[in-house]
Amino acid sequence: MARIRLFIDHPLGAGQPVPLDAAQAHYLGGVMRLSPGAVIEVFNGRDGAWSARIASAGKRGGSLDVLEQTAPQRNPPDLWLVFAPIKKARTDFIVEKAAEMGAARILPVQTEFTNSERIRQDRLQAHAVEAAEQCGGTFVPAIADLAPLPRLLDGWDASRRILWADEAMAGPADTLAGLPRGPWAILIGPEGGFSDAERARLRALPFVNRISLGPRILRADTAAVAALALWQAALGDW
Repeated sequence: MARIRLFIDHPLGAGQPVPLDAAQAHYLGGVMRLSPGAVIEVFNGRDGAWSARIASAGKRGGSLDVLEQTAPQRNPPDLWLVFAPIKKARTDFIVEKAAEMGAARILPVQTEFTNSERIRQDRLQAHAVEAAEQCGGTFVPAIADLAPLPRLLDGWDASRRILWADEAMAGPADTLAGLPRGPWAILIGPEGGFSDAERARLRALPFVNRISLGPRILRADTAAVAALALWQAALGDW
């Protein structure tokens, strides 16, 4: 049986007691049916992964005793994912896969054709935590609140290049050979694509690289996964 993993927002070190909130205690004791003395793996996104023994798990909370480090901290490359939210389940999918595939930060943006005018940042952050727990990661990307695309671009640091998966360039897939390493962001548009004004502004920015993801126009959630895989294979840690 695979070891149960739990994200704990608390410093971790050998011999250190760690509190569990009510939801975590219920998950371990009520859902997974673990008893005091059982050993799980915990991580906090900063100190690597650690084995920990359940000391107590009740309705109001519980505690763990940290034992020893089982894996060092593994941080992803300096890659952000910028995307326009789509339908709820598919937005959840984008966040989960971005966390699994090594995005360091996830930024939802409001565009002229974005279907969703608001997001539940806390719910999406919980999906990122769950993805890291399940994929064996030790890092959880932060989910930013929804921001208008013009405001995001106004404050953009030009040293972070943007890889724009432009659906208008459908054709032979591009490679990223020759592009510099360093901080990057992947930009995925909404289901209706970017407006003419948004496209004109993006094309005019010197730090934006337009690419094709192949001969077929991909759904936004598929495009996010494809672009992340392309970047990780060429410029990331794959």
